[in-house]
Amino acid sequence: MPLNNTPTRYGAISKVFHWLTALLILTVIPLGMIANGMAHDLNAPEIASTQADIQRTALLFSMHKTTGVLIFFVALARILWACTQPKPVPLHPARRLETFAAETVHWLLYGSLVLVPLSGWIHHAATVGFAPIWWPFGQSLPLVPRDEDVSHLFASLHMIFIRVLLLALALHVAGALKHVVIDRDSTLRRMWPGGGETEPPATVAAHSALPALAALIAWSGALGIAALSGVFAPHAAPPAPASATATAPSDTTTAGWQVVEGTLAISITQMGSTVTGEFADWNADITFDTPAAPGPAGTVEVTISIPSLSLGGVTQQAMGPDFFDAETFPTARFTADILRTDTGYDATGTLTIRDTTLPVTLPFDLILQDDTATMTGTLQLQRLDYQIGPSVTDPASLGLDVEVDVALTATRSGE
Repeated sequence: MPLNNTPTRYGAISKVFHWLTALLILTVIPLGMIANGMAHDLNAPEIASTQADIQRTALLFSMHKTTGVLIFFVALARILWACTQPKPVPLHPARRLETFAAETVHWLLYGSLVLVPLSGWIHHAATVGFAPIWWPFGQSLPLVPRDEDVSHLFASLHMIFIRVLLLALALHVAGALKHVVIDRDSTLRRMWPGGGETEPPATVAAHSALPALAALIAWSGALGIAALSGVFAPHAAPPAPASATATAPSDTTTAGWQVVEGTLAISITQMGSTVTGEFADWNADITFDTPAAPGPAGTVEVTISIPSLSLGGVTQQAMGPDFFDAETFPTARFTADILRTDTGYDATGTLTIRDTTLPVTLPFDLILQDDTATMTGTLQLQRLDYQIGPSVTDPASLGLDVEVDVALTATRSGE
């Protein structure tokens, strides 16, 4: 079978691209539908979910995302190949409306095969955690920040483009069936493996840019309808339970100091990818005086609102009974003495998460400049020590070590 197209038939390479794309689409769509249904069940409070359910859902999402990235590159290669090849002429060029509709659907298909996986990939790159892409380069994209609003926008675009793709697929299949059942011509046979030459029509319709323009109008219409229906409204985080009463770090004060900014973040490895989250609400009560020599320097007590944690796509699972159990244990507490050492500072005390209190030491660096203090520190924890995810003991699924990163800047407010 010749590799290249001719005006009367498709070559072997075009056929491989066509049927490979069809196979991948028939794989990726059911995977996405099943995974979304399972994710909905995980987030439903009335449905009891196990860690095995979470792992199966993550596996299906990873398969869906990885297949989507493959479709993106196959589609690009297919489009580049099509640009170098003659397109077989329509068998019925006199049917201008039908030819126009068929070419418009082809444009919708080509564009959707790029837009659907690309929007999904950007959504994945902008969010935090849950179900990695199984490509070594797949977890992030240049110029795409880790931002929930960006993630929400491209998740919405992904769903819109999927609907356009499904409509185009339905029209494409309906057109192919019409040629087989009603017209009984060789349109489908030209793309079928092993199909040969067909008789060229007596007259050939001229190529036009109108089908491409019609496809652009269709995409614009879909986006317009979505915008009017509120799909692109800013993503609102679920409110924290009323029992979480910690105050924002920008409102915290110390003895003689006021915290002007600060972050409290955690990182853990899930299925080979690092998932990073941040607590939005926490309260720090700190006393501190710079000692002239190594020794006691003050005290610190930090109260953390567990429901304020944002952990990307796994936030709701992290709040569940098998993990933080935020409904039963809405706060965590760190109480320690601050000691100046020969090399820096340590905050040595206890950390209480859920109903477990254990001794911990947070080493940190402190920079004092006039009336401004800047502190950064990292603490390594073992999640199983605090009964967080005790049913997940395989570190390949969910890492055992949790890294806690603390940073704050405070200014002296007077004695």
